[in-house]
Amino acid sequence: MSTITKWEVEVPAFWASTGKSVANRNLWISIPSLLMAFAIWAMWGIITVQMLNLGFPFAPDELFTLTAIAGLTGATLRIPASFMIRIAGGRNTIFLTTALLMIPAAGAGLALQSKETPLWVFQLLAFLSGIGGGNFACSMSNISGFFPKNQQGLALGLNAGLGNFGVTSMQILIPLVMTVGLFGAAAGEPMALLKDSGTLIGRIPAGAQTYIQNAGWIWLVFLIPLAFAGWFGLNNLQPITPNPGHPLGAFGKIVGLYGVGFLTAGVGLYLYMPAPFGLGVLNMWAALALIILATLGLLRLLPGSIQPNIKRQFAIFSDKHTWALSVLYILTFGSFIGFSMALPLSITVIFGFVNEVGADGTVTRVLNPNAPSALTYAWIGPFIGALIRPVGGWIADKVGGSIVTQAISVVMVIASVALGYVLQQAYGSAQPEQYFFPFLGLFLVLFAASGIGNGSTFRTIGVIYDREKAGPVLGWTSAVAAYGSFVAPVVIGGQIKAGTPEVAMYGFAVFYALCLVLNWWFYLRRNAYVRNP
Repeated sequence: MSTITKWEVEVPAFWASTGKSVANRNLWISIPSLLMAFAIWAMWGIITVQMLNLGFPFAPDELFTLTAIAGLTGATLRIPASFMIRIAGGRNTIFLTTALLMIPAAGAGLALQSKETPLWVFQLLAFLSGIGGGNFACSMSNISGFFPKNQQGLALGLNAGLGNFGVTSMQILIPLVMTVGLFGAAAGEPMALLKDSGTLIGRIPAGAQTYIQNAGWIWLVFLIPLAFAGWFGLNNLQPITPNPGHPLGAFGKIVGLYGVGFLTAGVGLYLYMPAPFGLGVLNMWAALALIILATLGLLRLLPGSIQPNIKRQFAIFSDKHTWALSVLYILTFGSFIGFSMALPLSITVIFGFVNEVGADGTVTRVLNPNAPSALTYAWIGPFIGALIRPVGGWIADKVGGSIVTQAISVVMVIASVALGYVLQQAYGSAQPEQYFFPFLGLFLVLFAASGIGNGSTFRTIGVIYDREKAGPVLGWTSAVAAYGSFVAPVVIGGQIKAGTPEVAMYGFAVFYALCLVLNWWFYLRRNAYVRNP
């Protein structure tokens, strides 16, 4: 039965006899679906590195825009996705949003077959890859409805943490599948590397034949069976979704909600991006504010049966905890996904080049023959962050979420300042590779801390809010935090271009310090609003 009418998981007898098995089935179909979503959302972070290695005719700052576009669209789509479960049902939503991932996957497979593909095509595909980012909000909102409160931390930690492995899986799998013609002549001809590349299992020399288009095609191998698993194995919960309607009607609502996000993200990007791809009249922060406000405004204007549900769920915005937790989730997930997006290309640009001073005193950046391969190392940080996320939820279930968040905030302030110093030394050095392992080690600390904080923040949300509000709040906070996937590539890329990459990390450290104060004020001081939830 696709729709379950009775769902009383806070009653121990019901949970033991019925609820647990149903909840676990939905969880273990949700996890690989979310993993695929993360992989396709974040794949441009790795694809752009190999585009640079293969000699695609785009500058590094243009390639940074691909990760930023995917990040911004994914974050924006999370806002309408936050409300999908109550409006369209969990089964309907997870099935369709997983199936839609085939569009950017197949598109990337086609576009990457030629270096003559124009930049705007890749920008459009990065834009569509945002579907994967949006899927997180509906996935987390859906799973939160299946488990009792005392298991929210672990269940949401597993869904999000193992789902986050999509970033790691992508960073390991894409470099490997590029080395062989897995899909035959139908997938396109190989290209020769212009400089050394790398994979988890070794270095690939310049001149080697590479099938970069496999970075898109490989995901269809998993998405097709996952779509079937979602359709036949997932459930709608009537207490959470009182009227999901016919599946075709539910699909229309889902497409309409995502359409709002695509519209506002597209307009915002057009106003932000410089010519010839946009007007360049807004800075990053103004564009973000416009996109968020326009998305919320348009959602309130949607017609028909969607409107009462949207209005009911908008009640979360009158609660001060929604705004406090949004900031704290930027601290944790925003850092995780932002650094995941920006790290591979940052390694390539910072350590792959050295400053060369000409006879006239001009400084140019030339290839560093001793550079570490981003494709060999970039996966480690997201792997640690995803692996440790369920641990963060489990610890928070034991000692309280806010005290865990406070501890990781301190760690992230210190690590960011130290990393800024290392970046400053590396960027100006004739041998930047000597700073690579301190750089990588500090980034791993940031990934581990943000992973633990992801679990603790979700535990806090699960404790503060009732079942009806918890899902939309989880979705909304994840949407706001996901803008880190846009901000980090833009900020880091901009500071690298300016020759001051350390400024980006010092700025992040200041933000982390502010989060430390906010968390203490709301949840840890003597007269806190809610004590250590």
